Amino acid sequence: MCVNCIRNEVDITEGIPKQVHIHFCRNCERYLQPPGIWIVAELESRELLTLCLKKLKGLNKVRLVDAGFIWTEPHSRRVKVKLTIQKEVFANTILQQVFEVEYVVSTQQCDDCTRLAAQNTWKAAVQVRQKVEHKRTFLYLEQLILKHNAHKDTTNIRETKDGIDFYYGHRANAVKMLEFLSAVVPIKYKTSEQLISTDIHTSVSNYKFTYSVEIVPVCKDDLVCLPRKVANGLGNISPLLLCTRVGNTIHLVDTNTLNSADINTNIYWRTPFLPLASAKSLTEYYVLDVEPLGPVKGRQVLADVHVARMSDFGHNDNEFIARSHLGAVLNPGDTVLGYDLSHANFNNEEFDKLDTGNLPDVILVRKSYPQRRKKHKQRSWKIQQLAKEVDDMLPRKQDVARVENDMEMFMRDIEEDPEFRSTINIFKDKNGKTITQPNVPAEHDPNTMTDSSDIEEEDFPEISLEEMLDEMQLNNDNAHPHSEAQGDEDVMMT
Repeated sequence: MCVNCIRNEVDITEGIPKQVHIHFCRNCERYLQPPGIWIVAELESRELLTLCLKKLKGLNKVRLVDAGFIWTEPHSRRVKVKLTIQKEVFANTILQQVFEVEYVVSTQQCDDCTRLAAQNTWKAAVQVRQKVEHKRTFLYLEQLILKHNAHKDTTNIRETKDGIDFYYGHRANAVKMLEFLSAVVPIKYKTSEQLISTDIHTSVSNYKFTYSVEIVPVCKDDLVCLPRKVANGLGNISPLLLCTRVGNTIHLVDTNTLNSADINTNIYWRTPFLPLASAKSLTEYYVLDVEPLGPVKGRQVLADVHVARMSDFGHNDNEFIARSHLGAVLNPGDTVLGYDLSHANFNNEEFDKLDTGNLPDVILVRKSYPQRRKKHKQRSWKIQQLAKEVDDMLPRKQDVARVENDMEMFMRDIEEDPEFRSTINIFKDKNGKTITQPNVPAEHDPNTMTDSSDIEEEDFPEISLEEMLDEMQLNNDNAHPHSEAQGDEDVMMT
């Protein structure tokens, strides 16, 4: 027989269906690959073509020569594939045939989306807590999570009064979050499990797992007094130290000698200690004179700084000489924040053991820019926040004011510390909002200045356009821009 007669008599596509159903989840936009795997595949992609070919029965009896998509309207819920196959019909006679297969896209909700749609259907939860008075630590931790996309597997994120809860559909995802947290902050955690159900025939049990994570209560700019045993183990360093950075270790500096020490997670939780004072206790000082002493360690320069309290202007002429690590950034006429030990009263056993005669009157922490803050200028940048659920109970007015104050202090830390903001993502804000002062009393705001001068600080650190990202570059469903709010192994915590 001739070729045309063979084609009329023999159909090599017999046994191959011309219409097949494939299942698609509209929530997560994934396709079902039997028996129970859901995969992500774009229209007319290689992954979708592979899925379509695997759904065809009888294709293993012929030789597949070519396969390709035929364009269809995306909303038609139809996917057409053009196939070219070959098969031997007679002795030494191979017939080639081209035909089309239509795939009907049926919607079906995947297991993960089903759990997400139902309430309280989680398998593992990570509860992150820190026993401090502010929430700036969680604001920074939130930025690290967004930058590294560590929250991609969460089914829900809930904000509580003293921390954040992350919920997961699989235990492995919760363990992955624990590994991320331990890489960026010193933590300890406890594991608990709750039995949900048991199959007596197969002895298969269903559990819910909860991981309670506690972050060290020491934050950036905190004043600490180490236990004598810990100080001796760190090279006999001075117990009274200033915390300059918190990453996977706590970095402490002796402002009198520029000696530094790193405390890892094991050392801290073996002998835990609390900070003597936090950023809330900072006092504002006016710099009268700066005398460099010579020692230099990185960006830190040891110097004797003559300062006077801003609150003493017009009342007395008290001056203090503070040995500080800020000799490279301070100049006469600047404003600096520090801890006033001459009027402080600490309830700490380790501090009481120190020789009061050798204690400094003032420990300077960081430079301040009060005049710039009084200008109410607009920020041309913004950061993003996680989409979190909040408790049903409405917060009190005091709590709202405290959260706003923490947010403003966190934004100032981003502006004033280039090394700090290099660890997070900053986005351009075309509709910049005016910087407003937090609604807190003057004695609790360390940047409140009594001087009536309107001269701005010339060395105020501006955020350049090179440091800002386009908002479109962050494609994340669990994040949203926040223009007023708001890892690496060595990152900093506020």
